[in-house]
Amino acid sequence: MSGEVLATPPPRRNPSLADVAKVAGVSSQTVSRVVNGHGNVVAATRERVLEALQSVGYRPNAAARALATGRSRALGVLTFSVSRLGDVRSLSGISAAASRAGYSISLLSLREATRTGVDAGIAHLTGQDVDGLVIIEAEVLDSPVFAVPASVPLVVTDAVASQRYPNVDTDQAAGAALAVDHLLRLGHRTVHHVSGPGSSRAARERQRSWETTLRAQGRPVPPAHAGDWTSASGYRIGRVLAHRPPGEVSAVFSANDQMALGVLRAFHEAGVDVPGDVSVVGFDDTAEAGDFWPPLTTVRQDFEGVGELCVSLLLDQIQHPGPVSTRTHRVPVQLVVRASTAPPRS
Repeated sequence: MSGEVLATPPPRRNPSLADVAKVAGVSSQTVSRVVNGHGNVVAATRERVLEALQSVGYRPNAAARALATGRSRALGVLTFSVSRLGDVRSLSGISAAASRAGYSISLLSLREATRTGVDAGIAHLTGQDVDGLVIIEAEVLDSPVFAVPASVPLVVTDAVASQRYPNVDTDQAAGAALAVDHLLRLGHRTVHHVSGPGSSRAARERQRSWETTLRAQGRPVPPAHAGDWTSASGYRIGRVLAHRPPGEVSAVFSANDQMALGVLRAFHEAGVDVPGDVSVVGFDDTAEAGDFWPPLTTVRQDFEGVGELCVSLLLDQIQHPGPVSTRTHRVPVQLVVRASTAPPRS
């Protein structure tokens, strides 16, 4: 219609705490406590407020909330790889635990673990006013000391022993001991080892535990064969082991599942039956371990549990500022027995 002026509707107002309080039948202060993650709200009331928040479409103003509480409700995560199995699954655990606690994640992955790069990464994340930091696979760094402001809680994983920060790690030694004990209990005289690279602290701990477990039971300790975590290195070592005199090698503990896969292939090509001639155990319990042929007996790492514990330790520091325990927190492992292990042939 010519000359008609259309009225512009007023902008839609974001629902307020008072709107939520009215729907939930509680005070605005109670809604504020729920929104800001305070614990002094009974479960039934918290549930009612959460339902009201959803029904009215309340969206908290992050900047205002941070100003009021001194917290951004964001956690920073610094990692050096988003392709390694353990890192990806630990990140999954961190994300899930943070989400349950009402926190978001700011992730930064560095190409190289240089001191300059790490310090710049930490500065970038702390510049976003994160409430705490997790550094994954901190063992790749030469020094376990980081340029983190004293006011920012920090938790590390897989680090060289530090007297500064809480450290979360898989119980590497217990896992290797479970693998070796399993093979010895089956009746094998000793266990050969395909180790990870010497630069890896986890590989060194697994190798040390393999050797300690054998010596504790008075068994001979064969030379370890160093791999590099890849199936190709396991295949190379497997070809060597497959051509040893019959009966010399009856059990193999591989420091990870990928190298175990290479060992299985080498044995198959050489006509060595697994587990009839040689039993094989891996470490990690990758998603495909049960689909190897034969299905692989392995040590299951709880990577998600590592991530969840990191968040739990961070939240404890955030909510209870003060002296921090710097001990290493060990996440338990589990032996998963499948068809790649059996008693030796008599």
